[in-house]
Amino acid sequence: MALTKFNFNSFDVTTAASKGLAFNSSANGFETASEGSMVLIKTLTASSSSTLSFVDGSSSVVFDNTYPAYMFKLIGLHPSASDAQTQFQVSTNTGSSYGVTITSNSFEAGHNGEGDDSSVLQYAGNDDLIQSTSFQPLTNTQYHGTADEAMSGTLHIFNPASTTFVKQFMSTCNRINNNNLGHHRHGGIINTTSAVDAIQFKFSAGNIDSGTIKMYGIKDS
Repeated sequence: MALTKFNFNSFDVTTAASKGLAFNSSANGFETASEGSMVLIKTLTASSSSTLSFVDGSSSVVFDNTYPAYMFKLIGLHPSASDAQTQFQVSTNTGSSYGVTITSNSFEAGHNGEGDDSSVLQYAGNDDLIQSTSFQPLTNTQYHGTADEAMSGTLHIFNPASTTFVKQFMSTCNRINNNNLGHHRHGGIINTTSAVDAIQFKFSAGNIDSGTIKMYGIKDS
């Protein structure tokens, strides 16, 4: 049986780093696999902002059944106050109020300092919500003493426009807190069968001093 020679010279490893791999149509090389298309809907940039909100039908925001899932990319959010957590809540009345019941699980890993090899991996029960209408934390607390003490990460919300099922969400975020490095994962349900049509981000104390949040719609294919 003859062996097929793969063509690696034309393979773009930079693009492939963030995508899956598949054989190309000629079966003699690889190409990046489709993961569904992400459509940028809206970018909000903080400047001493108390909140950042995305509301369906407002300022070109689409947050309905156009897409089966939505992703929010949080980039370099810096708090104006010490001991502040990044948080989110959703609305079912186009942003008139934010207080839908949430139940969640939270986990965290981290190092106790930039030059410290000690680490922690644990269930973060203090960040859980149990049938609560409070804002859901995305990270542990952050200080604001230096410019590099910011957080970044992603939040996914699935099928927010459903009027049959409760909504599911998951997040992955990193933060730095007084030279302590943290990685945080949260997942849970937004316990409503009403359509979710708005989302709001804020810190638990003070304003969002700076940073950007990008909203994407994710197509099935």
